[in-house]
Amino acid sequence: MMRHLCGRLLGVLLCLGVVAPVAAQSGYTQTRHPIVLVHGLLGFDSLLGVYDYWYGIPSQLRSGGATVYVASVAAANSSAVRGEQLIRDLDHLRALYGHGKFNLIGHSHGGPTIRYVASVRPDLVASITSVGAPHKGSKVADALNTALPPGSPLRPLVAGFVDALGGFLGFLSGNSDPQHALGALASLNTAGSNAFNALHPQGIPTSSCGQGASVVNGVRYYSIGGTSVLTNIFDASDALLGAGGLFYGFEANDGLVGRCSSHLGVVLRDDYAWNHLDEVNQVLALRGLFASDPVSVLRAQANRLKSAGL
Repeated sequence: MMRHLCGRLLGVLLCLGVVAPVAAQSGYTQTRHPIVLVHGLLGFDSLLGVYDYWYGIPSQLRSGGATVYVASVAAANSSAVRGEQLIRDLDHLRALYGHGKFNLIGHSHGGPTIRYVASVRPDLVASITSVGAPHKGSKVADALNTALPPGSPLRPLVAGFVDALGGFLGFLSGNSDPQHALGALASLNTAGSNAFNALHPQGIPTSSCGQGASVVNGVRYYSIGGTSVLTNIFDASDALLGAGGLFYGFEANDGLVGRCSSHLGVVLRDDYAWNHLDEVNQVLALRGLFASDPVSVLRAQANRLKSAGL
């Protein structure tokens, strides 16, 4: 009798939607391989263990069953150097916990960083997902390179400031990797990106704004991007991104990266109503009123990886 009543009660709760959401989310993000989140330029894993770069995202991925690590590489350095730092950390995780491969998700400069790893160490990588990454360079980086040409007295001063800022962020986040702002600039401008792509072409579209190969060397490639700039009047970072967006003229962009430059592998969507920081749920999850939730989008990507057996 009690079992019958419990069964009827469960049915009522399911109909009312009280139980269904919990059941539906059980294991939703539980990928076969761990997820590793990789920050962009002047990024970090967590400042003093209190404020996360991937704001609110790791916990939500874990809530659905995913094993998640947040990488800690140099805030400012070249794609190759950051990639080698990431390889060091992945090898450490593999030795410590016995992981076979990893699903790498990289934002901004984190995109080329994880591509480097997939290119030189495909044995470590199950999938690559880039978020707002400048795979064909950033016009903002081009403008900085033009404004501060080699030989300019301001070039080493600005680079020194960025190196110091990167070192300070590293100190607050417990990272001691060396900083090299000029290495980052060389990686993120168009010429540097083209040179990098010649060495590591996996997933790069052959057309100006197309899609790239979905699988290379057993690694699956995906990309996501935004095309809004000024998204929330309460977000102080919008002014900076608005200034960056001016360099793109009428080209769709997120304030730092052009829409077509964000393309890699299977382009899941390249026009979310996000600016460059909205893509990682910054600042403090402020974004446009009707914009998609980046946390939900990355949870859906984790579920896609799970469904693909990754």
